Amino acid sequence: MVEQWKEAGIRVKINVMPSTQYWEVWTKVPFGFTTWAHRPLGVMTYSLAYRTGGSWNESAYSNPEFDKLLTEAEGTLEVEKRRAIMVKLEQIMLEDGPIIQPVWRALFTMMDKRVQGFKMHPTGYINARELAISA
Repeated sequence: MVEQWKEAGIRVKINVMPSTQYWEVWTKVPFGFTTWAHRPLGVMTYSLAYRTGGSWNESAYSNPEFDKLLTEAEGTLEVEKRRAIMVKLEQIMLEDGPIIQPVWRALFTMMDKRVQGFKMHPTGYINARELAISA
């Protein structure tokens, strides 16, 4: 990122620190780079990261219309109805741009070819009920 930004005339100094120190200041730094893990539903990430006053809202994003739609989406059980609300939320995110997403982390795993039924899951969880070992 530093090298790419230089081309645009933006100079930055990266201060890499142990996570124990970073989590003490992560919501106070002028620009922070954090990683997020997968959540089963988009509303979960939105609630934590972008709801006004959310516990992990590191960008201090605040939009009453976004909050209202998010609450509606959280209370909508029908997938297609929730999807329609999420489209509206995503449009607000595109228009407001509260974050910069500089990278997507590659997820990978390893397994032995004798393991049957294994599927990579974004959370890294392994559902052992679906596994078998071939002889």
